[in-house]
Amino acid sequence: MTHSLHPAASHDLPSFITPPGETDVLMVVMAVFLGFAILMFGILFLRLHTLPERMAHKSHKVQFEIVAVLGLLALFTHMHIFWVAGLLIALIDFPDIGGWLGRIAGSVEKIAGIKPDKGEAEVTQQDIEITQHKDGAITQHKDGAITQHKDGAAISRKPKIASDIQKERFHA
Repeated sequence: MTHSLHPAASHDLPSFITPPGETDVLMVVMAVFLGFAILMFGILFLRLHTLPERMAHKSHKVQFEIVAVLGLLALFTHMHIFWVAGLLIALIDFPDIGGWLGRIAGSVEKIAGIKPDKGEAEVTQQDIEITQHKDGAITQHKDGAITQHKDGAAISRKPKIASDIQKERFHA
């Protein structure tokens, strides 16, 4: 079966025009290209959108959670200021104050005679003797430390033992 041209059609038809009943190859190619382009644009958008979060995660920043929340706010509210704020926070190096406070707390525990990483939750009843007096409760620990509770305030005293007193080293 040969397809004849319509009498009103030009004799110089472009090659992408298909005869009736056949598959339009150009339309299929353009549909695949459009789907691929939309998918790549979405991936590019999400990669760019998560840039501050990835930057904060790679450098193990303290403020990673703040940057992540700002990224989510920017995504769902379409307010770009949250993304810019997240990017700026991801670029800034904040000092690790928690590490300093942990070191200070460890030093204070060492001075107080508490074993490192032994918090209040781990102190057992065997370690504590409580004696009730008229003026308040007195708590005595096995290590000799005495805590006196008066009017909501706690006063702690630890007796100095000769083995606990260390000689200081003098450096020239």
